[in-house]
Amino acid sequence: MSLRDLIYSVYERRLTAKLAGKPVPKHVGVMCDGNRRWAREMGFLDPNDGHRVGAAKIKEVLGWCDQAGIGHVTLYLLATDNLRRPASELDPLVQIIEDLVVELAEEGNPWRLRMVGALDLLPAQTAAALKSAEERTRGRVGGAQVNAAVGYGGRREIADAVRSLLWEHAAAGGTIEELAEVLDVEHIAEHLYTKGQPDPDLVIRTSGEQRLSGFLLWQSAHSEFYFCELNWPDFRRVDFLRALRSYANRQRRYGA
Repeated sequence: MSLRDLIYSVYERRLTAKLAGKPVPKHVGVMCDGNRRWAREMGFLDPNDGHRVGAAKIKEVLGWCDQAGIGHVTLYLLATDNLRRPASELDPLVQIIEDLVVELAEEGNPWRLRMVGALDLLPAQTAAALKSAEERTRGRVGGAQVNAAVGYGGRREIADAVRSLLWEHAAAGGTIEELAEVLDVEHIAEHLYTKGQPDPDLVIRTSGEQRLSGFLLWQSAHSEFYFCELNWPDFRRVDFLRALRSYANRQRRYGA
């Protein structure tokens, strides 16, 4: 072990000890940003090498979440805006994401998967593979509920939720006027992709960018945010622990 690794090991233990007894987020959203930038900075000719390294990092981070007792994790993997990229750029990225999700669904892993996003916007083969991976993890215990946000956009999610609510109400024989009389935020929340789950307490974004980029727009109304300067492939356990420390030291006011 190098001196640097030894120092980080000691620092990790100290951070872990300081977190004992402190509040832990029930749900963490993670914006895995900076993969392409990392590849350029590292001198890779193929920017998708950054996405491949970033995908490998995700399994590691999910292990850290399990160790911390975090029950729900939402990973922002592919935004609807990204679907407008050229096929030469988009197709390899979609394949990397598909391979990642299939790997997370393999026997021996503890995570339950839920696909959150407009899968109908993805290639049919990819959408089928993602849904199949989700089905294979039903009933798992011991690990976090992992939401894979693929083909995801916060505005699209809200529009889909309202559309689903209208269809449900119409199927029950109700009118628009009747729905308007009783409509509240809970009605819409019950039709979101993440329905039945707690809203994220903490949202982590890497790469130094400080914006939501359409991620969990509805659910993050009262979330705490942690922005990390490192690109996603460089995200370390000490950085994860720092995010938890930052969360634990905040006084949550829920908009007050």
